[in-house]
Amino acid sequence: MARKLVAGVALALGLLAQGVATAAPEARQPQWVELTYQQKQILAPVFDEWDKMSAIQRKRLLGVAKRYPGMKPAEQQRVQKRLKDWSSLTPEERALARQKYEKLKALSPEKRQEIRKKWLEYQQLPEEKKEQFRRRKAASTKIKPPVVPEPPKPTQEEAPKSEPVPVIQPSTETAKPAAD
Repeated sequence: MARKLVAGVALALGLLAQGVATAAPEARQPQWVELTYQQKQILAPVFDEWDKMSAIQRKRLLGVAKRYPGMKPAEQQRVQKRLKDWSSLTPEERALARQKYEKLKALSPEKRQEIRKKWLEYQQLPEEKKEQFRRRKAASTKIKPPVVPEPPKPTQEEAPKSEPVPVIQPSTETAKPAAD
């Protein structure tokens, strides 16, 4: 009996400890003023939003900043461009980008490879062709207002005959009080 009690208490404590561990908040990440000069140089495109970012976002960007010095110049330029592009997006556009990323991540590896291949083919197109695709895409995604047909106008024969509206003239007589 005592063994079961000890085992039950141990199990409860184990579950409680696991719950506390998973509920622990993310480790605090530094504010902008706490970053090193080098980190600030690398992460400059996002300085306006840094203090509003979640701890996980800051952690990821600090990881990028840590790897940045070891990157080739082309990779560094790509990182800077992406940071600038991301910082210029509205919150709605960022949410849409995250949704698209999650959707892409959920695809099978074959489907992702197919999309990657199409993207590389698109990248190889001349700028005029890309512009044609962009215009076509923009035209197909524009929301057009619904066409509401006007009611048919009645012809002379169908026109309703309007009757003269009687004009009520105010009476010149004064109203007499009613008798009880």
